[in-house]
Amino acid sequence: MKQSFTEFLNGLTSGFTPVIGGNYQHSDYVAIDLSENSRDLLKLEVASSGAFSVFVDEFLKNREAKAAFGGYNELRTLYNRSELFNNEESNRNIHIGLDIWVPALSDIISPLDGKIHSFRDNDNFGDYGPTIILEHNYEEKTFYTLYGHLSRESLNGLKAGTVVKAGDKIAELGDFHENGDYAPHLHFQVMEDMQGREGDYPGVVKKEDLSSFLRNCPDPNLLLKI
Repeated sequence: MKQSFTEFLNGLTSGFTPVIGGNYQHSDYVAIDLSENSRDLLKLEVASSGAFSVFVDEFLKNREAKAAFGGYNELRTLYNRSELFNNEESNRNIHIGLDIWVPALSDIISPLDGKIHSFRDNDNFGDYGPTIILEHNYEEKTFYTLYGHLSRESLNGLKAGTVVKAGDKIAELGDFHENGDYAPHLHFQVMEDMQGREGDYPGVVKKEDLSSFLRNCPDPNLLLKI
């Protein structure tokens, strides 16, 4: 039987595989719920990136953790503040990447060998901000990883095709003024097929399109194993 992309992705790593540089250990991470069912989030004024930062900092402090993660296939109301997602044509509110909440300027490292596929500053309000996409080829299988909400400086001097090794620093996280107006975090996503896109790929989708996007974008934690 042919191996599925999900099975292939899960088999690439045998244990916790960092994408945040520095001294973060597996035990430093804690899951966070930012879905519409989160009672804590409903108390928060989500239109303020500053308030959201305080919320995340307090969440980590109360759990004696250094990094929060989660959000794959999560229905969120926090995107309602942005016309990019909430408009007459569609209501995109289902998150299909994995978010990792750590401080601005944290190092972002490649979890796998690869090369730079493309990059762009997606500078709409509520968008990714500076974004890098890597291309990977393992066992004659090509796929892609996306890193969103980076610093603008991270894009300086980049060239498509530049080779990176697993563990190499590829970027730094941006702050709210350059990352789409969010509390600092990495949006990490895996795509089997870029479908002709460069420097961008949807990370929030509408319910009607969800099944096809989930097939192309499996849970990134299959790879990272946080």
